[in-house]
Amino acid sequence: KRKKRVKMGALLFRQQQEAAWFVSLAILGALHVAAVAFRILSHLLLLLRRPTDLCHRYGAWAVVTGPTSGMGRSVALELARRGINLVLVGRDPAKLKDISDNISCTYAVQTKIVVVDLALIATPQGDEALRLLRHAVAGLDVGVLVNNAGLAKPCAVYLHEADVEAWVRMIRVNLWALTEVTAAVLPGMLERGRGAIVNIGSGTTLTIPSFPLFSIYAASKRYIDTTT
Repeated sequence: KRKKRVKMGALLFRQQQEAAWFVSLAILGALHVAAVAFRILSHLLLLLRRPTDLCHRYGAWAVVTGPTSGMGRSVALELARRGINLVLVGRDPAKLKDISDNISCTYAVQTKIVVVDLALIATPQGDEALRLLRHAVAGLDVGVLVNNAGLAKPCAVYLHEADVEAWVRMIRVNLWALTEVTAAVLPGMLERGRGAIVNIGSGTTLTIPSFPLFSIYAASKRYIDTTT
């Protein structure tokens, strides 16, 4: 009888443990489902919400760096579609004219072109380019700044094997230029009491933050994350 009672007690204890584990897992599962449902509902609400009047909320003009291709071009076109006038900042005059003409023909907005090689920041030519940028935005109601311009290595390579000029240009564009352009535009936003700054980073800060073949690129994009 005593052995039976011991066995029954052990069985009940094991069943209680299993029940506790089941309840714990059920709670975790319910929390996960709730989190997923919340994210889905949040996205649905964003889709259903009336689009924000960007001009009214931020200002009539936006500055976009690197607007001639890829994400920068898409952002510039979307801002134009939303009625924002654009200051397009890039290094290739022909490509800048192409995106400017595209926007002017498609949307009822104004555009300005500023030809700047952001890789020359911290040089006499770069100082002159920043002066031109400040002059271009002077007096404009700039409410949005999109720091999109960026450089990456043409191929994976260790730091000691990389071309020095290549990673110097990368640091100038990804770090220094972002800071200088922001400093040129930010005072006007503060004076008007409104504005939005969008810094385009990279997933490398999460996926390969310490990968030796992309160390400088990942570090430069991490700077953007912390600046933002």
